[in-house]
Amino acid sequence: MPAVIDVSAERAATPGCATVTHLNYAGAALPTAATLSTVTSYLEHEAQRGGYEAEGEAAEALAGARASAGALVGADGASVVFTSSDTDGWTRAVWGLVLGGHLERGRRIVMDRATYDSHAMALLQVSDLTGIVLEVVASESDGTLDLAALASTLATGDVAMACLTHVGTHRGLVNPVELAGPMCAAAGAIVAVDACQSLGQLPVDVGQIHCDILTGTGRKWLRGPRGTGLLYVAPGLAERMVPIGIDGRSAEWESTDHYRLRPGLQRFIPFETPVALRLGLGTAIDHALHLGLEAISTRVGAVAEHLRTQLASIDGVEVHDGGRRRCGIVTFTVSGTTPAEVVAAARVAGINVSATEAPAARLDMAPPRPTAVVRASPHYVTTDEELGRLATVVASVAGA
Repeated sequence: MPAVIDVSAERAATPGCATVTHLNYAGAALPTAATLSTVTSYLEHEAQRGGYEAEGEAAEALAGARASAGALVGADGASVVFTSSDTDGWTRAVWGLVLGGHLERGRRIVMDRATYDSHAMALLQVSDLTGIVLEVVASESDGTLDLAALASTLATGDVAMACLTHVGTHRGLVNPVELAGPMCAAAGAIVAVDACQSLGQLPVDVGQIHCDILTGTGRKWLRGPRGTGLLYVAPGLAERMVPIGIDGRSAEWESTDHYRLRPGLQRFIPFETPVALRLGLGTAIDHALHLGLEAISTRVGAVAEHLRTQLASIDGVEVHDGGRRRCGIVTFTVSGTTPAEVVAAARVAGINVSATEAPAARLDMAPPRPTAVVRASPHYVTTDEELGRLATVVASVAGA
């Protein structure tokens, strides 16, 4: 059994819990005081020492943060680099594959219906410029990735890349990437996993998934600073990727007409990096590892299911998550009221939730499914009292 999280202690360690009912961890989290202190302390030190000098002095701490990021995904720290966001890591990885010659005209990329907008649009851009073919794999009736459909797609051959979404931004089901990943790898595809909405709330193991590329963000369930993310690339693959936007840290200008990319993932690390934010992300990751991802997953799952039960009991409210396995994202609609209106009513009551609309996940958010939903995303610090506050607001909006 996973350890039980001390919710009171975690709330005491989170200053924002005293000022707002935050149910938007799938958007941007409330950080711990320790993460905040890491960021501000470094900035104060940098102001006293100088930017270059302070970064040099933080080299060991930065290496430790990368090692923690590796442990988070079941990898060596050398296989993970920090980025400014999930999208930043995804863009660098996709174009690194294109320029490395792995995504060629006539070959195919497959993606699931939960694919997020920035991931999908990057693939559309690649398709427009290279002629590679994009194919969407069907979902089961409950929204889960259809493994039989995936197997059928892979069986036709010539799939260069398979793009899998662990958890979509728009509903709380968890896709079986631990089953889909090995299937895609066995078919010879490069396996890329969007873990943006799973890192920090679910255990993630790149070895179990058999993925070659994984991206995620720091600001959501990891409770790290905004402007942070991470990119995992399997050992050996980075050497065959050619990233865009190289500089004197990611490459070396060897002669007037020649440059050399740095080895491994070093070629993905730019000269200008927000050191304070990355150290803060390291602190946030260490906190998640200390609590244990199994413990976090158990707590978050229980809280989210409790919220679903409360919302479903309100007349006029429909919960839309589906799936055999669910997580901390809870999506719903209120009859006769737009999601934006529900979000606004909650904000007046001091409750943070968000709305997700079709452009964020257009493949899945199409009729007969709703094209806009309210998204509430509690975390392990969320209390029953806070869930009750949201349920009261929703009931009032619904006229129940």
